[in-house]
Amino acid sequence: MTIGEWSVGSPPQEPRFGGYSYGFLDEGAKREIRRKTLKAVAIPGYQAPFASPELPIARGWGTGGLQLTLSLILPEDVLKVIDQGCDGSVNAMNIRRFVSSLTGVALTTDTTAATVIQTRHRIPEERMRADQILVLQVPYPEALREVEPSELETRRMHAEGDYARMWLHLYEDIVRFGEVTISYRYPVTVNGRYIMDPSPIPRWDVPKLDRADTLFLFGAGREKRIYAVPPYTRVEPLEFEDFAFRVEDQAGNACVRCGATDAYLDEIIAGADGARTYVCSDSGYCDKRCGR
Repeated sequence: MTIGEWSVGSPPQEPRFGGYSYGFLDEGAKREIRRKTLKAVAIPGYQAPFASPELPIARGWGTGGLQLTLSLILPEDVLKVIDQGCDGSVNAMNIRRFVSSLTGVALTTDTTAATVIQTRHRIPEERMRADQILVLQVPYPEALREVEPSELETRRMHAEGDYARMWLHLYEDIVRFGEVTISYRYPVTVNGRYIMDPSPIPRWDVPKLDRADTLFLFGAGREKRIYAVPPYTRVEPLEFEDFAFRVEDQAGNACVRCGATDAYLDEIIAGADGARTYVCSDSGYCDKRCGR
């Protein structure tokens, strides 16, 4: 079985970089991750457990996403890594250098030029294509953790489709505050079956998951879970008939650099007077609009 150009079987002998195998991970670890990735793709929204090997970065800083990237990347791929939409953050730059030093793949900050994009908490503004893969770093993969602390019980709830407590949680939010106040990690239903945590992306990005052309892979290294949203899969945010899901209201705001009004904007408070300005969260998209 294959995804793209790689298989779950033993690949041919690969070049070694500084004494490490191609992509750092040993072949047994890669096969394990690829098998579980195939299972996750076959069952959209299902959290497939996997044996997470040790990596030279702390758990919680992207080990799950990094393992997915290292297990599927090929020499001809072009890699882009972003952190909160930014290509130049410490996390993004370190991961990018690490993967490049062990694979030799080309690097880019242009979303349209990349074949594999690893991201922490954002989906690029530019629409992605069917020949691209988006790998999301996930700190907390369990969408039901807010309503049920027991892992055993959440497994049962997923198996039986028992999501009453999640719906009650949203209802109580509306009763107390007049609306659903979840700003990120907004729970979604995948393919009409599993409730899934889309990672800590803002609500602005949730509609991009629905029936997209791209394969979305979610990796949680600390929790040892992999799950996926295959292309053209229905992804629906939880909502009530009289309280529909809505994205962040950014009416009247524009990026101070490129003037964009149709992108997710970060608010910046600067100066002693507390003046507010806004800038595109997706730095690559902003740079492209600025002609850089």
